[in-house]
Amino acid sequence: MANFLAFLMLVSFWVSFISGQNAGLEAPYRIHTLFSVECQNYFDWQTVGFMHSFKKAQQPGPVTRLLSCTEEEKKNYKGMDLAPTLEVPSMSRHPKTGDWYPAINKPAGIVHWLKHSKDAQSTDWVVILDADMILRGPIIPWELGAEKGHPVAAYYGYLIGCDNILAKMHTKHPELCDKVGGLLAMHIDDLRVLAPLWLSKTEEVREDRAHWGTNITGDIYGTGWISEMYGYSFGAAEAGLRHKINDNLMIYPGYTPQPGVEPILLHYGLPFSVGNWSFSKLEHHEDGIVYECGRLFPEPPYPREIKLMEPDPNKRRALFLNIECINTMNEGLLLQHARNGCPKPKWSKYLSFLKSKTFAKLTQPKLLAPPRMQTEVAKEVKEINEPIKPYPKIHTLFSTECTTYFDWQTVGLMHSFHLSGQPGNITRLLSCTDEDLKQYKGHDLAPTHYVPSMSRHPLTGDWYPAINKPAAVVHWLNHVNVDAEYIVILDADMILRGPITPWEFKAARGRPVSTPYEYLIGCDNELAKLHTRHPEACDKVGGVIIMHIDDLREFALLWLLKTEEVRADKAHYATNITGDIYESGWISEMYGYSFGAAELKLRHLISNEILIYPGYVPEPDVKYRVFHYGLEFKVGNWSFDKAKWREVDMVNKCWATFPDPPDPSTLEQTDENELQRDLLSIECARTLNEALRLHHKRRNCPDPTALSNPALDTTKDIANSRKVGRFSKTDDIESNPVPRNHSQESSKPKVRDGLFSTLRFWIILLWVFSGLGFILVMLAMCSGYTSKGSSKGKSNKSRRRSYTGFLKTNARDRQGRKSDASL
Repeated sequence: MANFLAFLMLVSFWVSFISGQNAGLEAPYRIHTLFSVECQNYFDWQTVGFMHSFKKAQQPGPVTRLLSCTEEEKKNYKGMDLAPTLEVPSMSRHPKTGDWYPAINKPAGIVHWLKHSKDAQSTDWVVILDADMILRGPIIPWELGAEKGHPVAAYYGYLIGCDNILAKMHTKHPELCDKVGGLLAMHIDDLRVLAPLWLSKTEEVREDRAHWGTNITGDIYGTGWISEMYGYSFGAAEAGLRHKINDNLMIYPGYTPQPGVEPILLHYGLPFSVGNWSFSKLEHHEDGIVYECGRLFPEPPYPREIKLMEPDPNKRRALFLNIECINTMNEGLLLQHARNGCPKPKWSKYLSFLKSKTFAKLTQPKLLAPPRMQTEVAKEVKEINEPIKPYPKIHTLFSTECTTYFDWQTVGLMHSFHLSGQPGNITRLLSCTDEDLKQYKGHDLAPTHYVPSMSRHPLTGDWYPAINKPAAVVHWLNHVNVDAEYIVILDADMILRGPITPWEFKAARGRPVSTPYEYLIGCDNELAKLHTRHPEACDKVGGVIIMHIDDLREFALLWLLKTEEVRADKAHYATNITGDIYESGWISEMYGYSFGAAELKLRHLISNEILIYPGYVPEPDVKYRVFHYGLEFKVGNWSFDKAKWREVDMVNKCWATFPDPPDPSTLEQTDENELQRDLLSIECARTLNEALRLHHKRRNCPDPTALSNPALDTTKDIANSRKVGRFSKTDDIESNPVPRNHSQESSKPKVRDGLFSTLRFWIILLWVFSGLGFILVMLAMCSGYTSKGSSKGKSNKSRRRSYTGFLKTNARDRQGRKSDASL
């Protein structure tokens, strides 16, 4: 009887559980999730990770994989059972134009699903994701604020075509163009209207080759690869859809989340690393890992190692997200191997971790936090198209020129930007002449706005490259539709250590924030009286600027004009007036900033806790957000001066890095101030070198530990997928090679030269001994020895053997070079 009662209780529990699961799936709350793939191993392992995370996250409703394959591909395809699947005719090769563009399969697949799937008839809400995503929690459209006519999406700020001629050419409503993508959650009725427009606009933009330029599309490769993304935005504009843009839901592993934000979607479109471990999906483009029993992706560090590795709580959270992403994929692979009938894998520490309660707890579903839900409710009283965010939107700017000197600085700043947790997007203002641009190789180093160079002033002929900074800001404001409320302006020779936000440093409209530049003594003397009507409002500031966009719009032109004015005032270049020790007017741009701000009576909040120069002694307990390595700094006998690297190409020469600083363990511990100073200096130098190493790795530079081929062309590297930064998709790299003009220099030519020098030495030595042997044999023959034949044979055999050894060595060398070329 007791057993019977227990059975009834169990049945009632499951009935209530199942009914509870389905309660949210009745009309009008039925959700369906879609993702698009092709018949390739590359998409199969992504599918395994996606499907496993879909189940772990407890995403409501069914999921459908839209599988685009040709009939020929399907004959050999092994992955039909990896997910609930709707087969879709492949449009990778366009049936009419013959254009090869696999990304078009996404809108084409959705159109096919709407037309041919019965599920589309019983769905209210659709969530559209990419295969290279890991779900961490349920994505429920109405909880995110989605409504009919107002889908929810993630922000793709690099789609600059929404702000220029591209939108005007391809939609009747350019003002409705939203820069969105990645995650899409919308009502089925909106999707029915949008999908055919999405497809047709994709075809339209793809055919518009005249406007593929980077300055128009934001596509750094200028290949039209992001046409599908524009197809979506222009199609949505045509359909009159305005998006609720949410920056908090999705994050790229490798990026630092904003404090207090728990992302529920990981998009591993970019390489990411934890210590010496790293992962890039492009390294597994042909990987059949789904079908190889016992094979997993390389195991990342364990959580306890990360706790020791990173003291900063927010950066540590970022590292935990990185390992969660790869561990979830590996857990999915283990389960898929079991479904494939693979034998049970041998015990290992890593497998034990994946099955542990610790890992289960770390990866339990993440739910939308109550404060964010409250934000969504409050959002209803605001304009419907305002981004959903707890804080004002930020955009970061920095100014450079078309030189390798600025390129390595750009690599360092961009690397630190991604690690710092700085909110919003970043834009490099690149000032170049037309002639410079023809030779320039660094287009893909950062999201870029191109600016005409003013290094040589067009009116006066004065050579003053520093004027490009205010000139570029003016150009950017006049040519870009800025959707950020606050602008953070940095210099290229900076390394970010943490976020710089207006809410933390109390910036406000009419009250910018900056850092002290005390040497600007011209604010206190006749220089200010000559160049501003309000010398009392002149602040000695610079370096880092946080300013409201409305202030910047009023101020930027004054910054430029005052720079020209001070630069022309050669009579007041003296050190005792300007503080410029070179008396060359080089800091005219800094005075242009201070005098321009004074004209508008913009008084700055001056913070000593944002910026530090490496080599300076830090204040106790201050967490500086920026290293400004504008001056030489030293640690013991080691030193770094950026000016000494002005003519060195650190970016295009494979594996070029700066001299490594001393190990922190070797530092003297006696003076705490000196110790902290040196630790910060080492951190700055190490960050620069780590940025360069990752840059070279992304460029597919040959393995530095292997022999190198001097003719190896490192320009033919596989393009990085950038989806926030996702400037191009890489669904079919081989069919769409992206040429790059990187250096063809080998990383270790000396190793190869040394090897061949050694071979030449031994070959010569062998020939000498062979010659001596021949002479001895001839002497023996002349002396009447009877063994002359065998001696001669041995000599010839020895010679043949040495020659054969040389051939084998050459063969090994050729094999080594082939293996380098395949990296």
